Amino acid sequence: MSITIYRDNDAKAIFIEDANGAQFLNSLHATINSGLVSVADIAKGFELVSEVDYAEIIDSNGVGYGADAVEVVDALNVLFQTSGSTGEVPIITSNTSINVTEGDTINYELTADYGVGYEWGSLPSGVTTVDGNIRKLIGGSGLSAGIYTPTVKAINYFGEDQETITINVANPPFSNSKSVQFQNSDWLNNSSVSSMSGTLGRVSNGSGASDAWTISFYLKPGTHTGVSKQTIFYYGDSDHDNGGHIWVYYKGSEQAIYMEYGSKNNYIRLKTANSTLSVGSWANIILTYDGGTTGSSSGSISNYYSRFEIFVDGASQSVTNSNGNFGWSSGVDSDLIRLGRRASGNDYMKNSTKLDEVAVWGSDETANVASIYNSGDPLDLSTLGSAPSNWWRMGDGDTFPTLADNVGSIDLTMNNMTVADIVNDVP
Repeated sequence: MSITIYRDNDAKAIFIEDANGAQFLNSLHATINSGLVSVADIAKGFELVSEVDYAEIIDSNGVGYGADAVEVVDALNVLFQTSGSTGEVPIITSNTSINVTEGDTINYELTADYGVGYEWGSLPSGVTTVDGNIRKLIGGSGLSAGIYTPTVKAINYFGEDQETITINVANPPFSNSKSVQFQNSDWLNNSSVSSMSGTLGRVSNGSGASDAWTISFYLKPGTHTGVSKQTIFYYGDSDHDNGGHIWVYYKGSEQAIYMEYGSKNNYIRLKTANSTLSVGSWANIILTYDGGTTGSSSGSISNYYSRFEIFVDGASQSVTNSNGNFGWSSGVDSDLIRLGRRASGNDYMKNSTKLDEVAVWGSDETANVASIYNSGDPLDLSTLGSAPSNWWRMGDGDTFPTLADNVGSIDLTMNNMTVADIVNDVP
């Protein structure tokens, strides 16, 4: 039977493998007697290999150390002299951070000076060692974005070294590939929106920055050109007629955007110019409110109008202003949010109108409109210096019938819709 003798460079140690298994050794000397080779453990004072034929001694690749006993003994002693000193404890030398993107597979190998045995602890689900090489980790393609901290020990006969391995799983690169289309009676909603009271809600008349907000979305108008008001965004009281609300809608006959703030009879209303939007073309719409007072004094109506601004494709719009009873001086309750339909009524979006990347901020983002619009190229809004409070990707990463809130907790439910209404049509 052959005897394998080799130096493990990662362990900085000599290993001898024979019928008794593998032994870790670091204080060895080879000798020759009557043409036979012996190897002694000097520290322990006994022979590990006793008078064997030189041809039986091979390296880890199955190759002999020389053409005769003399060459073999000389080669072994050179090897033993470079193996390191006796009594060294292990030292983990590999990088202790692993950085991958969600969906990637980990391929990591631990190295340690003088390491002989290895132990892993708290490996996340789906991450495992490789058969025959416990120092190597693979797997992890199913890990969600986050930080995972398994531990590892490198061990030899003189001690151990333990480290925490930090696995950083990043979100995948931003990609926008889906939007939601609306037919004649499709809509989205959530009626548990108390957490949005500090974002879009208001207790009484505007008090400044604390009541400010911004709404952004991409819209691709469908073929409908009638006079019906097509609701894009509704937030506020469940009683549209009497309660305070934010209502953003589109008139196909005018190809214009409207924003109404207040109730049915007491409101501030802004309208963009006719033909602001084009049927079948994507546009980014951003609406801002500075949080100031909105009514109800006829002498202050110009101030009330100035609280709001509408941007289309990054440009501030000249708007037509109107009002009901000189504005709205009451609060906006956090009863519900709807996309595609207003409260206590219909006014649906129609005929394959599409909506994408809907986001709201609890602040006036007028100064950041250019960053949000990003020249018409949707981006990861959570990376902005001022990130939104709620953000619906409208299909990307969603599972029908739920459209997830990517930064908040207000998921939207698709009503009267099918999975086919999540489409591959984007700005």
